Amino acid sequence: MNETEKIIEKALKEDIKTGDITTEIFVDKNAKFKGILISKDNGILCGIDFAEMCFKKLNSKARIKKLKKDGEFITKKEIIAEILSDRTILSAERTALNIIQRLSGIATKTYEFARLSRNYGVEVFDTRKTGPNFRIMEKYAVSCGGGTNHRFGLYDAFMIKDNHISSFKNIKEIEKKISIARRLHPQKEIEIEAESLKQVRDFIDMDIDVIMLDNMDLKTAKKAINLIRAKRKDIEIELSGGIDEKNFINYLKLRPDRISIGALTHSYKSLDISLEIERIK
Repeated sequence: MNETEKIIEKALKEDIKTGDITTEIFVDKNAKFKGILISKDNGILCGIDFAEMCFKKLNSKARIKKLKKDGEFITKKEIIAEILSDRTILSAERTALNIIQRLSGIATKTYEFARLSRNYGVEVFDTRKTGPNFRIMEKYAVSCGGGTNHRFGLYDAFMIKDNHISSFKNIKEIEKKISIARRLHPQKEIEIEAESLKQVRDFIDMDIDVIMLDNMDLKTAKKAINLIRAKRKDIEIELSGGIDEKNFINYLKLRPDRISIGALTHSYKSLDISLEIERIK
C-alpha cells in the first residue's frame, strides 16, 4: 500500500469509524446508485484518481468513468466523472469531495501564478506549509497546476534558515558545517536564507547551491540579485516571503530563478465540485 492509499484509508476511517449509521439503516443494502462528479467552478482539476480510490476502498466493484484528467482545465457545469456503485457511494462522498475540492483549489491557485511566471523564465515553488499528513497530495496538486516542488521535508535537502544562522558565533562556523554537509550528503542541495544585503555578501562565497532572499522589498531584492549574478553564475536565486497576487509581477521582473509561495498550500480557495447521486435500482 502506497502513502496516498494510507492517507485515504485513514480519512475514510475518520469519517466512518464504526459505521455509516444513517446509510446502513435508511438505505437498502441491495440498492444501486449512479453518481456524477460535476464542477461548479472554473479551474484546474486535481485528485480525480484519489476520489476514485475513496469509492473503490468501500466497494471494489464500483465503476468509475473519468471524463477529465488531473491537470486539465474544467468549467462550470462540466461533468468530471461518472460513478456506478452500491450504497457505499454515500459513505465515501464527503471524503472524496474533501480531497478533490481542496487539491483542485491548490492546483488552480498554482496555475494562476505559474502561467504568469513562464513569460519570465521563473519557476514557482511550493513550501512545507502544508496540512499535516497531507503533504504528498498537496505537493502533487502544485505540480498539476504547473508549479515545482521544493523539498518534501527536513530529510531531502539542506535549508539553513535564520534560526540556524543565529545559533552560530561567526561565518566560519557555518562554512565548516557546510563542508561537513557536502561530505556526508554530496547529492543533496544546500540552500541558505539571507535577510539582508550584508548576509548576501557574507554567504556569496560559500559552497552553496541556492540563496533564498527572504522578505526583501523590491529595491533590496534587485540589489541582492545583481550582487549575486555579478559574482556567482552557479548559484540559483530564490525569492520568498510576502509575495502574493498583488506584487508577484513586480518580483517576476527581477528575474530570479524561482519564487517560493507558501500561500499555494495554506491560503487557497477550494474549487466547488459536487456529487449528484440518483438511485437506479
